[in-house]
Amino acid sequence: MRTIQIFLADDHELVRDGLKTLLSGIPDIRISGEAASGKELFDLLRNTSPDVLILDISLPDISGIEALKILSKEHPRLRVLVLSMHTGEEFILGAVKAGARGYLPKNTSRDELLEAIYSVDRGEEYYSRSISRTLLKSFLRTTRGQPPSPQKRGYSLSDRETEVIRLFAEGSSNAEISEKLKISIRTVETHKNHVMKKLGLKSAVELVKFAIRNKIIEI
Repeated sequence: MRTIQIFLADDHELVRDGLKTLLSGIPDIRISGEAASGKELFDLLRNTSPDVLILDISLPDISGIEALKILSKEHPRLRVLVLSMHTGEEFILGAVKAGARGYLPKNTSRDELLEAIYSVDRGEEYYSRSISRTLLKSFLRTTRGQPPSPQKRGYSLSDRETEVIRLFAEGSSNAEISEKLKISIRTVETHKNHVMKKLGLKSAVELVKFAIRNKIIEI
């Protein structure tokens, strides 16, 4: 069984200790390192290669956004999951644009944290329901203020694929979609990945935009 190597970057020792406690006992997850500042993070990453970095958006010597930009260039294979008390639109959009693969508020549950880690480790993106709503509102404002973008013509989605995409674009997590549609989480992920490959989409953000432009969800 493959073990996911997790690195923690947060200036609060209490938060790091809490995360280590939450993730202890999970057989396929191992905490491989931790840092309390940007400098410490970059220094330690020279000698370790974690799979997933759980990053706070505000470190004492560098903003999480700037750290993400550097990480995207210097460690392109590292998948970054932001865990932050800052849930304002500017923080979320800044993190996504800088390369974050997921974003969770710090009051998230253990189950959702694990779902986010596994999703990000698989190369997918993960945003909590509240974060997804913020992203959706931002896209809606952009869409209303600009001429319609060209849609992808000739696409063909099954009814089930369309329903999965609709629920996802409305902010439902994989687990919530699984429960609503009475299918496994793995099947939900398969539908999403198949749709993204079929449409040539590269991120969950593009998938939400597609759903808006093609009226899969109502504006």
